[in-house]
Amino acid sequence: MIRSLVQFDDGARGVAALGDDGARRVSGATTILALAEEAIATGVSLADLAGGRLGEAIDLGSVPLLCPIDHADPAHLLVSGTGLTHLGSAEGRDKMHRAAIENPAPTDSMKMFLMGVEGGKPETGSVGVQPEWFYKGDGAILAAPGAPLAMPDFALDGGEEPEIAGIYLIAPDGAPVRIGFALGNEFSDHVTERGNYLWLAHSKLRAAALGPELLLGELPEDVRGTSRILRDGTVIWEKPFVSGEANMSHSIANLEHHHFKYAGFRRPGDLHVHFFGTATLSFSDGVQTEPGDVFEVEAPPFTLPARNPLARAAAVPIAVRSL
Repeated sequence: MIRSLVQFDDGARGVAALGDDGARRVSGATTILALAEEAIATGVSLADLAGGRLGEAIDLGSVPLLCPIDHADPAHLLVSGTGLTHLGSAEGRDKMHRAAIENPAPTDSMKMFLMGVEGGKPETGSVGVQPEWFYKGDGAILAAPGAPLAMPDFALDGGEEPEIAGIYLIAPDGAPVRIGFALGNEFSDHVTERGNYLWLAHSKLRAAALGPELLLGELPEDVRGTSRILRDGTVIWEKPFVSGEANMSHSIANLEHHHFKYAGFRRPGDLHVHFFGTATLSFSDGVQTEPGDVFEVEAPPFTLPARNPLARAAAVPIAVRSL
């Protein structure tokens, strides 16, 4: 049984399928995108298509692994996400707001979280309350497995956010098709966000990372993993995190509806990476990250972690000229 797919480059790009007998090359496949396009065109599942083309065994530890999804033109891959979607996720945000204002009334973040608790999991066929939504960038922001997660030179913080992301391809008829899930590090500037909640959009325009695996089929109801930070090879912070609908205030279907209800997000041929949110942050525990720190995010049923070092990008002079 095929559980997941990975992309690799051992001098030539390839796709491997992970199953009960380990990893095997998918014959004739160079990208998961091309395989997904073929699956849509032929009306078969991605798992069945890959499972019918299994070739020789491959040692994934001996080849460079790539992001589980990419596009030859990064502008046709949109990275976005939703916040305040997990049970407990409002607590850290609420603390940041209350540190800036002395007000006993619920903050806007807490109000939005409670709206999700009340109406984020509608009955099948119904539409629930819309979540917080944010844009991160196009495909160029995705860091490959093991590659640095670079915060801008002007960033006040580079903090991890262990999350699950849905991976989607818009079919030729404009219908969104979920091709799988990936483990990821959504990455954010929490100090900027703490300064003013209206700076949330600024705090999210950052790099992001995905683990190398594309999990096929449905996401388990209860996902339990671990997020950690290593400095000079030593763990300086580690904490369990949870995801899956059993731990969320919104259903995945509701998050998907409120993303794809916009026509601009249903352009045939486009890819979407949509982060579902988290309730676990080292920032909430007072951790201040430094360049060189290594983020690790792992969670069954994913067999491979998302692992990336933190870096700070060089300053880029900005000069706007008039024509």
